[in-house]
Amino acid sequence: MHIRATTEEIAAVRARFDLLTAGVPDLPADSDQAPALPGAGGLPGQWVNVSGRSGTDAGVVLYVHGGGFAHTEPRAERLLAYHLSKATGRPVFAIDYRLAPAHPYPAPLHDVLAAHDDLLTRGAAEVVLFGESAGGTLVLSALLALKAAGKPLPRAVAVSPVTDLTLSSLSPRADDGQDLINRAVLERVCAQYLAGARPDQAPQSPLHGDLAGLPDLLLVAGSREVLADDVRRFAAAAESAGTHAALDVYEGMPHVFHLAMLTGTPLTTTTTFLRRLADFTNGRSACESLKENRCA
Repeated sequence: MHIRATTEEIAAVRARFDLLTAGVPDLPADSDQAPALPGAGGLPGQWVNVSGRSGTDAGVVLYVHGGGFAHTEPRAERLLAYHLSKATGRPVFAIDYRLAPAHPYPAPLHDVLAAHDDLLTRGAAEVVLFGESAGGTLVLSALLALKAAGKPLPRAVAVSPVTDLTLSSLSPRADDGQDLINRAVLERVCAQYLAGARPDQAPQSPLHGDLAGLPDLLLVAGSREVLADDVRRFAAAAESAGTHAALDVYEGMPHVFHLAMLTGTPLTTTTTFLRRLADFTNGRSACESLKENRCA
């Protein structure tokens, strides 16, 4: 699905990234940071809930942050979790997974898998996985690992993930200066995360896994990002394997463009993104949230 944007909207999204360098706004006062499941206070991460519902009633969104497998920005992650909870009507658990280089693959993946299992054990009605950038990679890796273990598979959203850690399917526009990252950055990120593990094997490199039998996926990318073709390739491979993978490509947008929602008034692009997320999470039709855009 191609989601159009005006020149002004593209410029506005990019301007929001400049605002983020000045600091992330405080978490709104209506956010509930108490555990949304019984006995879940000791899990490594943070709860953010504006749904007014418990995890046993509404289920939980497990949010896996980006940051090149090596960095975390707690203020930004809490605020994004707030928007995710508001959009989906579910409490969000933002996991603090271990970080490279001290903890390379498979430690971060093991942490995501443990959190997923813990949330279900503690009574979550459902777990939906949401990850961005490196977190999107971990989400897709987690699905393959859960499948291999014969466990129930959650629906999942991956925004701007690296799906092929060989980096053989990067967009030809990788170094044109239009994105927030480039090939050189990705080479460092992948080498540090893998720490000697093979980049052409799953689950660490999701594209190289057996994609048959996975749950419904929502994959998101900006058309101007380095990873646009990488995400397209994964979506095509998933569909060829019989897995339904909805692909949303946002025109003119860079890597992790959705973070523009963290500052200022809502933009059309981020509003559409959140509506698409809500529709996917709650099982509504693909184009229902895009009435003001062209579905293609």
